[in-house]
Amino acid sequence: MSNEQLDKLRSELDEVNLKLLELINERARVVQEIGKVKGKQGVNRFDPVRERSMLDHIAANNTGPFETSTLQHLFKQIFKASLELQEDDNSKALLVSRKKHPENTVVDLRGEKVGDGTQRLIMGPCAVESYEQVVTVAKAMKERGLKLLRGGAFKPRTSPYDFQGLGLEGLKILKQVADELDMAVISEIVSPQDIETAVEYVDVIQIGARNMQNFELLKAAGSVNKPVLLKRGLSATISEFIHAAEYVVAKGNSQLMLCERGIRTYEKATRNTLDISAVPILKQETHLPVLVDVTHSTGRRDLLLPTAKAALAIGADAVMAEVHPDPAVALSDSAQQMDIPQFNEFIDELQASGLYKG
Repeated sequence: MSNEQLDKLRSELDEVNLKLLELINERARVVQEIGKVKGKQGVNRFDPVRERSMLDHIAANNTGPFETSTLQHLFKQIFKASLELQEDDNSKALLVSRKKHPENTVVDLRGEKVGDGTQRLIMGPCAVESYEQVVTVAKAMKERGLKLLRGGAFKPRTSPYDFQGLGLEGLKILKQVADELDMAVISEIVSPQDIETAVEYVDVIQIGARNMQNFELLKAAGSVNKPVLLKRGLSATISEFIHAAEYVVAKGNSQLMLCERGIRTYEKATRNTLDISAVPILKQETHLPVLVDVTHSTGRRDLLLPTAKAALAIGADAVMAEVHPDPAVALSDSAQQMDIPQFNEFIDELQASGLYKG
């Protein structure tokens, strides 16, 4: 075959490609019209009987050289892409979506603004054990200019025999310390029934990873005028996390912060695997402040500093970590909490790195 013949055949192939392109796009336009009609009728867009009929029609009219199975595979891909054209872009409708609300949401916690471009630190003990324990940590925080105090009063634990927290008494201790030192309190609530009581004692309602899809709790938190911190579930996708957040905002509460706290993988070197890429994704997809909990994501005191640096460097609005006066005798998660000297060193190192300006 001469070069002239080859060039002619290639030219013919290019023309066929353009014809196919035109036909595929024409098919897509017809499919979109069908989708609009089905939408008005409330009919399911995917019709397996109709798809089977089209595949059988293709098989009956195939004269080669392609095998029928090959052609059916190609058309299945076209059908799939066409169905996606009919689907609504739900992200445009979500209240938490940046497409719906381009400006960043800023949450005011007793004067400390999260999401305004200034990166914050949220510290405190894993679980509230006593007034003395909480006030000791809070005073150390106050000396370093920190006002956002975390502490668990209700502790959902894997084992029913582990310390479950002091409950309402723990909330009262947190409020007492916060009032004395002018701090904002963040604490987890695990039951919808406790929301009404909790708002009297906390400045932020935290919904933990194990409750990310406790939809009744999400709706209850969304029904009150109190900031909410929502943590990503242990095995939740980012899409599932965003939709969980929508439950809160859909109830009227837009004072919502998202927290990446690691997801469960097969890796055993850390408690969870910190999905650091979730931070920029969540900030692109939503308008909400995004936090990183370096304590629960790693479960290791020696990894708190490097992961905190990573979180701040990638744009997290705040970093959460745990501090205890004497971690060795802590009633929960002793291996992952810093003592006071380690906490001060942690702050010093972050400031020396230039990543934290506090």
